[in-house]
Amino acid sequence: MKAYTPQTISLQKLLVYHSDYVNELQRRNPETRGTYERTLREFMRWVRLEPELECSAKEIEKYKKFLLTKRKLSPVSVTMYLSSVRKFFDYLVGRGILTTNAAKLVKGGSPGQQHSRQSITMQDVQALIQAIERRDEIGFRDFAVVKLMIGCGLSEIELIRADIGDLQTRKGAISIRLQMKGRKSKDRTVTLPNDVKDAVKSYLAFRTNAQPHEPLFMSAGNRTRGQRMTSRGIRERINYYLQKAGVKNGQDRKITALSLRLTAIKTMVQQGASVEEIKKKFHIVKELTVLKYLEKKKEQ
Repeated sequence: MKAYTPQTISLQKLLVYHSDYVNELQRRNPETRGTYERTLREFMRWVRLEPELECSAKEIEKYKKFLLTKRKLSPVSVTMYLSSVRKFFDYLVGRGILTTNAAKLVKGGSPGQQHSRQSITMQDVQALIQAIERRDEIGFRDFAVVKLMIGCGLSEIELIRADIGDLQTRKGAISIRLQMKGRKSKDRTVTLPNDVKDAVKSYLAFRTNAQPHEPLFMSAGNRTRGQRMTSRGIRERINYYLQKAGVKNGQDRKITALSLRLTAIKTMVQQGASVEEIKKKFHIVKELTVLKYLEKKKEQ
């Protein structure tokens, strides 16, 4: 029986394939494309250290070790970075350049690590809100984003995909149509509580000439003015306020933007909501995820 010989690709050819792949990504959603491009760039920087790439599980394991030890990324981030390599290798297999995708043999972070984010207390919520200075458009925008995440449990992707025209007013109440992760249409509707509604209306006062097709939350930077906010942009803004409010308290990897959505879920649990009610409101697929919050409530 012949021993398996891993395929190799010269660095020169790999750079060309990478360029072709990035062009192929232009067909994807902007937020998805941005994540793949950004995480794959790290891999391309890593492979530049050698004249050729050995497309084997052993080599990808080396890259994984580099991410964990040298870059000191969390297991969750490593999972995301390896996913972009798998997608790239899938593309190479589809083009007939590789016969197999060796990257699929290398696992990322453990499942337990992927759900290690923590919610924050109501005291922390108040500190976070008070840390946001509402003096200009950016302040009012960030305040509205935080209120939507805490008050309605909206995810980053839902905020990014929302347009001005997705806001609907009926009998004094305001609701918003949302497109969740993995969905192709805006099939989720959430009614905004009064405090959240006021926060959104205050921000929109700066967008007097906004058109229905324009993004609800857009960048206000000099170079990116008018462009839709990105997941990275939202995370950076929220992390800035979490740091400013002293909420992080040395737990950079556990207290993140996702903590705001988790706080909304935890609040509903504490109010006595059932598993089915929580699953329906937050579109949670796995019942186990909700049960974890119920167990935490019993421990308190």
